[in-house]
Amino acid sequence: MLVIPAIDLRGGRVVRLRRGDYAAETAYADDPAAVALAFAAAGARLIHVVDLDGARDGRPVNLAALRRIGEAVDAGGPPGETRPAGTSVIGGANCSVQFGGGLRDDEAIATATAGGAGRLVLGSAAVADPAWVEAVARRLPGRVLVSLDARDGRLAVHGWRETTRTNVLDVAGRLMDRGVAEFVYTDINRDGTGDGPDLRGVEALAALGCSVIASGGVGSLEDLRRLAAAGAAGAIVGRALYEGSVDLREAIETLSGGHDPCSANG
Repeated sequence: MLVIPAIDLRGGRVVRLRRGDYAAETAYADDPAAVALAFAAAGARLIHVVDLDGARDGRPVNLAALRRIGEAVDAGGPPGETRPAGTSVIGGANCSVQFGGGLRDDEAIATATAGGAGRLVLGSAAVADPAWVEAVARRLPGRVLVSLDARDGRLAVHGWRETTRTNVLDVAGRLMDRGVAEFVYTDINRDGTGDGPDLRGVEALAALGCSVIASGGVGSLEDLRRLAAAGAAGAIVGRALYEGSVDLREAIETLSGGHDPCSANG
C-alpha cells in the first residue's frame, strides 16, 4: 500500500482542517515547497496536494504554491534528467504531485497540469458533470481520480459545504461504468481527527473492483496496517505526520509493496 503525505493549501500556507470545517484550521508551515521536498526526501512516491480555497471557490486558487511544490520536487532529481512535470527522483524513486480542489473545467485541468500536477483529483464535477469527468479520464489515462467525500455515506461537494442525498457507492459504480478506475475516499467526520479511518467504507468501495486511496482519520501506523488489510491501494496521511504520531519514512518502509497507484506515471 502506498503511503501518501498530504499538503492542504489555504492562503498559500500548509494547513489542516478538522472534519472539513474551515473555521477549525491549524496552520503548520508557510513554505509548502519545503514541506514537499522533505516528504520526497523521506521516500514519498506521491504527494497529495489539496487547494482548499479552490475547492470552496470552484476554481484553483493556490496555483503559485502548486508551482513551487512542483519545482521543488523536480529539483530533487539528477541534473539534466527529463521527467514529467511534478515528478522527481529523490531517494531513488519517482515522486509525483497529485492535485485537487476546484478542477471543474478544461481550463482548470490545463492550468493545474502546467503548474506541476502529475495526477488530477476531480470532486464536485463527478456529480455535476459525469460526462465531462469521463472525457477527462479518457483523455488523460492513468492520471485522473475522483474524490468521494462522504458524510454518513452521502456525497459532499463544493468544498464539503453541501451534503447531497447521493450514496457514495452508487456514484462510484456509475463512474466506473464511465471508465474511472481510481477514487480518493474521505470520511469527512473523521478527517483531521486521528480517530481512525473508515475501514468499512474502504472495504465496500474496494469490493466494487476499483482502486481506493483512503483519507481521513489516520492517527497511527496501526491505522495504516488496517487500511492495507481492508484493501486500500493507498492511504493519505496529514495531521499525523505534522504532529509526529506517524513517521513517514517508517510508514513507507513498513507498508511498501502491492499495487502502486503511481505506476501509470512511471
